[in-house]
Amino acid sequence: MFRKILIANRGEIACRIIKTARRLGIATVAVYSDADADALHVEMADEAVHIGPPPAAQSYLLIDKIIDACKRTGAEAVHPGYGFLSERAAFATALADANIVFIGPNPRAIEAMGDKIESKKFASKANVSVVPGYLGVIKDGEEAVRIADEIGYPVMLKASAGGGGKGMRVAYKADEVVEGFTRARSEAASSFGDDRVFIEKFIVNPRHIEIQVLGDSYGNVIHLGERECSIQRRNQKVIEEAPSPLLDPATRAAMGAQAVALAKAVDYNSAGTVEFVAGQDKSFYFLEMNTRLQVEHPVTELITGIDLVEQMIRVAAGEPLQIKQEDVKINGWAVESRIYAEDPTRNFLPSIGRLVKYRPPEEKSAGGITVRNDTGVTEGREISIHYDPMIAKLVTHAPDRLTAIQAQADALDRFVIDGIRHNIPFLSSLMMHPRWREARLSTGFIAEEYQGGFVQPEPAGELAHVLAAVATLIDHIGNQRKRRISGQLRNGAPVQFARNRVCLLGDKPFGVTLETQGEALLVRFEGEEGRAHRVTSNWRPGDLLFQGEVDGRPVYVQTKAILNGFELSHQGVSVAARVYTIREAELAALMPKKKDAGISKHLLCPMPGLVKTIDVVEDQEVKAGEALCMV
Repeated sequence: MFRKILIANRGEIACRIIKTARRLGIATVAVYSDADADALHVEMADEAVHIGPPPAAQSYLLIDKIIDACKRTGAEAVHPGYGFLSERAAFATALADANIVFIGPNPRAIEAMGDKIESKKFASKANVSVVPGYLGVIKDGEEAVRIADEIGYPVMLKASAGGGGKGMRVAYKADEVVEGFTRARSEAASSFGDDRVFIEKFIVNPRHIEIQVLGDSYGNVIHLGERECSIQRRNQKVIEEAPSPLLDPATRAAMGAQAVALAKAVDYNSAGTVEFVAGQDKSFYFLEMNTRLQVEHPVTELITGIDLVEQMIRVAAGEPLQIKQEDVKINGWAVESRIYAEDPTRNFLPSIGRLVKYRPPEEKSAGGITVRNDTGVTEGREISIHYDPMIAKLVTHAPDRLTAIQAQADALDRFVIDGIRHNIPFLSSLMMHPRWREARLSTGFIAEEYQGGFVQPEPAGELAHVLAAVATLIDHIGNQRKRRISGQLRNGAPVQFARNRVCLLGDKPFGVTLETQGEALLVRFEGEEGRAHRVTSNWRPGDLLFQGEVDGRPVYVQTKAILNGFELSHQGVSVAARVYTIREAELAALMPKKKDAGISKHLLCPMPGLVKTIDVVEDQEVKAGEALCMV
């Protein structure tokens, strides 16, 4: 076993690798850029080496600097995580030349699976189901149309060297093929330096399912079941789960066997993922193979109990797999949400800044439910413009799918982030979506269900009444505190106060009557025969999270003080809540609404970035549509 390893990565994946290395008694070395000098992975590692300025091309992507850091610290092996250098065969080769072990597959496997055209050829030879298509180099749009006509529409045009959804176009007819080919080729050249494009049949209403494989250097390969990653936005995964609600045992075994066959065909010797596109009829076709650890690997770890990072390290150290295929058992269900620094209400534009508050839910296993949070940040640190804006991966595990989903929804409600915009409201909304809960999934889910983008829903129905009851209790607790300060409560004697209130959720009023029942508050809704909620909580003024019970059911609501009230966030809904006496409500209704200041003469950048050029000068008169600057 290694004595010391270096992690050629940053953020949450570097922290996650360090945790396993610690458990195995292996010392760790972190590398960092100027932007990451005080990052969590640097703090967690036993040693840290500075490798350059913030841009990845000048730091994390420089092979010679990684190798130099290994030599300076005596690191015997390098774990690349995912992204950056993780799928660069040249990196694995350079490490080998320097007598440093690459904790990943051999360079031949990386090269074979890194090219989408070549990987499909390998898959065909290994009798793996492939999507009907043409894998040769296409010269021009005319040839692309001829091939598409033969395959049958719709078709997908894809960059051979692509990834992350770049260089992909769907065409439903011939004229769309020409345009799609031209654009995919151009995007492929600019993004990957390789303009080769291939065409394959586009599966209508598809699902994205992947098989986790694990191999060693002695020819042993097993699979650890599947993950479903159909909830995607612009071909980027948002939510993952394991196992897939689509598959039955027979289909799982068939997919697993094909994934193992492909891995054996390229002498695969590490953790990797074989991705498939699946039809709603359980038909499936090879998509690509990722020769690295996947972002979503925690869901597989939770349902199998197998630490994938540990297995990667052991295999790289020359150990044979100790796990047989018959040893792999699927236990329960796991769901993962990717939490990003982005604004879902503004087309998911990235957000940067300081994490003024960062209070994730407690990681624990209790009552059959596990909550895990893989993160690379802490409160007070900054999210910069230089790297992927992922803040954390929140994972829940439970005996069944719906329980795991509800556990995820509750954990998202308990996840407090302030100082930047984030996508937790969107993720919470997804968790409560009926179609998601019913497992009626496809890769078009988000585009179909959120056609106008994500809009914060208004509280309605039972959810509105729960929020009104919570707001009323928060106001009641605040009023009790004020009475103690003012001396209205003397010697513990009860004080008389108005029991009738008006709770405003946004502009919607709810007439309520308060009744104290020991430590609980019974909130009755006027004009709604019999509707009442019994609310209890130990919430105190200043708490960012309301944790309590409504009618005996646990409820978690994020609270943020605003003028005369609170902003409440729960299950993807955020609303301004204010509780008034009857007279206060009458007067508040007469107050004029404050108008936003005009910004017509200002230019607001839609997202954080670096200004590259300024195309105007001071005092210049400009017209609508004229270029002002490039960001």
